[in-house]
This record gives sequence, C-alpha cells and structure tokens, in this order.
Amino acid sequence: MKTIFSVVLPTVALVALAATLPLQAATVRIVQTNAAGDSVMLIDPATNKVVGEIKDIEVNHGAAAAPDGSRLYITNEAESTLDVADLKTLKVIKHIPLTNHPNNVAISKDGKRVYAAIVAGAGAVDVIDTATLTRVKSIRTEGGIHNTYVTPDGRFVVAGSIPGRKVTVIDQKTEEVLWTTPTRDGVRPMAFETNPDGSTKRIFVQLSNFNGFITIDFATHQIADEIKLPELPAAERVTEGLQGSPAHGLAVTADGKTLCVLSKMNTRIYLYSLPDLKLVSESKVGHHPDWVTLTPDGQRAYVANAGSNSVSVIDLPTHKELMQIPVGQVPKRNITAVLP
Repeated sequence: MKTIFSVVLPTVALVALAATLPLQAATVRIVQTNAAGDSVMLIDPATNKVVGEIKDIEVNHGAAAAPDGSRLYITNEAESTLDVADLKTLKVIKHIPLTNHPNNVAISKDGKRVYAAIVAGAGAVDVIDTATLTRVKSIRTEGGIHNTYVTPDGRFVVAGSIPGRKVTVIDQKTEEVLWTTPTRDGVRPMAFETNPDGSTKRIFVQLSNFNGFITIDFATHQIADEIKLPELPAAERVTEGLQGSPAHGLAVTADGKTLCVLSKMNTRIYLYSLPDLKLVSESKVGHHPDWVTLTPDGQRAYVANAGSNSVSVIDLPTHKELMQIPVGQVPKRNITAVLP
C-alpha cells in the first residue's frame, strides 16, 4: 500500500485539518529530531514505536514538512544548512546554505516558504523558496533567533530571540517586521491561543532563567500575565545542564482548552486550563524534558527528554506517563504529522 505523507503542523493548527479527514483515513506520526545525533526519527503513536528514520543530518534541530507530503525540511546545525529530505525515500536530496548557524524552522500554510531561525551573528529569519529550493531573503531581527513559528491562521511569522530579548512578529505576505515586544530575558519556546474566528489571541512565551511562562496579548502587543510553575523542594529540583532554560516546551491542545508546559527543573509536564490559566494537573517525565507535541485528538502528549534519550508518552485525560520510547542522542524538537 502506498503511503502518502502530508503536512507537519504545530499542534494548535491541527484541529482544522483533523476535522476534515475521515478518522479511519488519517495516520499520525511524531517526528523527533536528535540534537546530538545524525538522524530524525518517525514514531507511530498507534504502536509507540520508531517506524522510520532519516539519516546523515548531523546536529539536526527543527523540522517542518511540505503540505503535499513530498519533503521534510530540517535545520542542520553542523553545516549551517536547511536539509531537504524526500519523504518517500527518507533520503536527503538537498543542502540549502543558510546565512549563519540555524536553530528551529517553520513553514507557511501554503508550503511555498520555509522560515529558518538564524541564531548566530546579528540574527535573522532566512526565507527559503520551496519551488526553487533556494534562500531568497533574510529578514534582520536585531538578535539571534532561537525559534520560529507560523501563527495558526497563517498570517504571521513569529520569531523569538534569546540575546535580543524580544518577540518579533513578521507579516507573512510581505515578509517585513510588523512589531516587536521586549522581554526581560531571552525568548525560548512559544505557543498560541486563538480567538473564535481563528485569529491569534495570546502568545504563551517561556523565558531564559524563569521556571514558568508569560503571556503576550496579540492585539496590544503587551505582556499580560506571568505564571510561575510550582516550586519543588531543593532535593527534587534539577539545577545542572539547564542551558539557561529551566522551563522549555509549550503546546496548546487542538480544542484550545489546555496548555501543556514543560519544566526541565521540575522534570514534569504541567497542564493549565484555558482561558483562565489554572493549574489542573502534573506528571513526571524523563530527564531534561525539552519539547512537547500533541496528537490531534488531544489524548496524548509526546515529550522529548533530552537527558534520557527518550520520548515520554503522556495520557492527557489521566495525566499519566504511559511509557518512554528510546530514540537518538539528546532528542529536543518534535512535531506532529497528519498523513492522510
């Protein structure tokens, strides 16, 4: 039977796609990068086993996929390239030179543009045209970019800078900076809450040296809330190897009712209700949880444990860790793919 790969999307954007697909026709894959390895792994959440692997990408960081399922785009930190993998053969077919050392990556809703976070030098978002597989623009950001995102409605590219201490919002059509919001420390992971019409309501932001998160009102561009995660006894806290980010990993469930928050310091995933941001529950995970992605039905969370070389499978209704899946060395970014 021929397998057709489709788009890899941020969890907050999966609800619309999942609603249009017959349940029996949809196949889901968790795409897991391995920051200290040379391969990207595909996990089947039905069996919780690794079922595919893209090899020979040293120090791979972020991943995004073409909406037609033909390619996977992966940032290669060792070579400062955007590597293009064929999703039929799982082979790398192109290395696109970037302006400097990259971190994470995002893709436009129509699949025509890829946005690579450039963390080194002055900082930028490199724009890659997917028709020609060439870099066509570099958007200056005045501070190295750690993570890039495309908002759930597809209208904006959002970039977070650690040294620049700011969130930068870019118009997706013009690829020009619209506004920035300064933060007290470096910007780490982000996630998005939407209004009933699908437009962006709030950005949830994790900061360097803060075991918690803040919120930014998208309409006013102002910081609105600051939420500190529960404080554990000193004996239970992890204090070494945090890389300046005690909390790292955010995701919003497809129904918009739950915010998932990771804490490396606490070795936990926390669940907050939306929109009121009340702590609902928590679950222990592996060592140094670094990123989280969710299944479209909102039933499972997959937590990349950079210190355990594993992915924790969390049952969200019961708030329990079901198992840990062995993966590569230092797994960090992961994303969810829906394959019709």
